[in-house]
Amino acid sequence: MSNPLKKPSNGYERIDLFNEKLTQELSENYKSILEIIGEDVSREGLNKTPLRVAEAIQFLLQGYKTDPVEILKSAMFKEDYRQMVIVKDIEIYSMCEHHLLPFFGMAHVAYIPNGTITGLSKIARVVDVFSRRLQVQERLTTQIKECIQDTLKPLGVAVVIEAQHLCMQMRGIQKQHSITTTSDFTGAFQKVATRDEFIKLISTKFS
Repeated sequence: MSNPLKKPSNGYERIDLFNEKLTQELSENYKSILEIIGEDVSREGLNKTPLRVAEAIQFLLQGYKTDPVEILKSAMFKEDYRQMVIVKDIEIYSMCEHHLLPFFGMAHVAYIPNGTITGLSKIARVVDVFSRRLQVQERLTTQIKECIQDTLKPLGVAVVIEAQHLCMQMRGIQKQHSITTTSDFTGAFQKVATRDEFIKLISTKFS
């Protein structure tokens, strides 16, 4: 019997086990949706689709079960470093809450420590946790910024997200090559010179 979907003991391990009761309920609902649109859910290609989608949606939205603050706190260290720390080109995959269609792209995150640093991988994990929820890109950007600012108390935080939205590419205006960019800054990054340095660094490609 599978274990319930729950917060892992270390706060951020990937969830591959599914709540059986929730999976069954989701599966029945997805089966009804397929029937409503006129599909035959008994045919070979679809007879297991409701179950697969029920498990997939739990995986795609597993961010609700993880605390991003605990991720940062699990690797906080005292360090007298007060220059910019940048983790760029962090892949994001999220679900638009308006149409339940994916949006995906890259996040670039920087902070200037004020006596405390965190493990570099923890920044990427924070991005992943907030991404694995029903989202809008604007809120996702701000949530990442606020989590790092409130937990590490740095001199400043900068977050830029560049993403493509399938709700624009597959439906609606159907502009396949459009990219949406959002940004949010605190503290030292509100100064033009610091912000410009950050933008220059994330735009530079190192070979």
